[in-house]
Amino acid sequence: MAEQGFKKWIITITVITASLLELIDTTIVNVSLPTIQGNLGATLEDVAWVTTGYAVANVIILPMSGWLGSFFGRKNYFLGSIILFTIASFLCGNAHSLVELVMFRILQGVAGGGLIATAQAILLETWPREQVGTATALFGLGAVVGPTVGPTIGGWITDNYSWPWIFYVNLPVGALAAFFTYTFVKATPKTGRGQPIDWWGILLLAVAVGSLQTILEKGEEKDWFAEPYIVVLTVTAILGILLFIWREMSTEFPIVNFSIMRHRSFSVGMFTSFVLGFGLYGSVFVFPIFCQSLLGFSAQQTGELLFPGGLFTIFMMPFVGKMLNKGIPAQFMATIGMFLFFVFTHMLANSTLETGENDFFWPLAIRGIGMALLFIPLTTLAIADLKGPEVGQGTGLNNMMRQLGGSFGIAALTTLIHIREGVHRNNLLTNITQYNPVLTQRIQGSIANFMAHGRSMLDATRMAYAAVEGTVARQSMLLTFDDAYWLTGLVMLFSIPLLYLQPFRKNMKVAADAH
Repeated sequence: MAEQGFKKWIITITVITASLLELIDTTIVNVSLPTIQGNLGATLEDVAWVTTGYAVANVIILPMSGWLGSFFGRKNYFLGSIILFTIASFLCGNAHSLVELVMFRILQGVAGGGLIATAQAILLETWPREQVGTATALFGLGAVVGPTVGPTIGGWITDNYSWPWIFYVNLPVGALAAFFTYTFVKATPKTGRGQPIDWWGILLLAVAVGSLQTILEKGEEKDWFAEPYIVVLTVTAILGILLFIWREMSTEFPIVNFSIMRHRSFSVGMFTSFVLGFGLYGSVFVFPIFCQSLLGFSAQQTGELLFPGGLFTIFMMPFVGKMLNKGIPAQFMATIGMFLFFVFTHMLANSTLETGENDFFWPLAIRGIGMALLFIPLTTLAIADLKGPEVGQGTGLNNMMRQLGGSFGIAALTTLIHIREGVHRNNLLTNITQYNPVLTQRIQGSIANFMAHGRSMLDATRMAYAAVEGTVARQSMLLTFDDAYWLTGLVMLFSIPLLYLQPFRKNMKVAADAH
């Protein structure tokens, strides 16, 4: 039964706030890693497990969240996840060694995985069926904006306070969310009690998804299959996935209900959610590196650039939700969203080393509008046919696919940058020859300039060639980032036909969980 009036809105604010905590924490730590590394005396490779551990735990729990919600009762599971996340946040901020911090981040990831999918399911049953577009739009505020503003918040806190505060800020928000959940969210029956627990399914899921996520997080850093443990994890992931699917299809009480894949809209929606994650997390990954490593922007400047795009997303979300409620096909809006995302990547692919802050306003505004037109229609299409307990299962799997899409996107773009930088450098070096009159003239001019400032002939010559080397390196990176933008945009553009494999509906309505 849907809620009305004040109770509906207080539940909405509560679940969005709780899910926003989890989503911000997927990226808030990234900009603080160098500081954490120095304070805890760790290597950069080891400190990366602060983010890897969180991501692996998160993606393991997401597909299980529907079953956990039915076993413990959705309200109890959601409340327990908030409390565990808040406690884990305190423990992370209070960690005295890297091992402690990684362990507490894993605990935080376990709790966070229970927050996001359960929050979406609660929201869908809180709002009337005819307003599902608005409910999805409100949930999308956190899902899209959270990963975008996370680095900005993390950089600001680290610069002005200290790294433990990126975790401590969760404490008052988590406490309020727990109080409002306990007070206002409707309790649901523990429908999973009395049934045998699928321990084999849980084990195989943890092995399969955990191995896959670890490969995606660490593969490029370890030169992929040159590292033995990456090879072992690849075999483990493949076997684990196959055995997990076989187990879940053959047991009477599965941990993940694959029978919901019979809904064509949901099975296609799993792929479109993957593409959404690829674009959302991939672009958030590439853009800050591009701005800071090539253009010399600070972390705070980069965050300020991303902020207006997030505002465009926020303002567009309710509008998109209303259009869905009025019967405008979700496929049409998602098509526009994918095209706008391609326009955004096309504009950034034409950036130069002289591109300034003002040049990014409209590309990021277009990305913000495109993300609003993507998240709500894609999510609504995916879960449109789910009924009863299927809603909880479906939201968990859908969110897992978006997270995996982001991991695949970051891994693919990292590898692309690594490979293409060498290719572009080699191509540019073909022009570095004594027979190139433009180059010779430029070097001679630089030597004369350095000598005019008091340098010796030898030092001036060395500095002139170093300047050429620096120019080649920067141009190589610029062309490499252009390739990364093109790949991200083309993935979106060529995914448009997938949208039309899903059935058209005049009015998008989702049946909320009957429990």
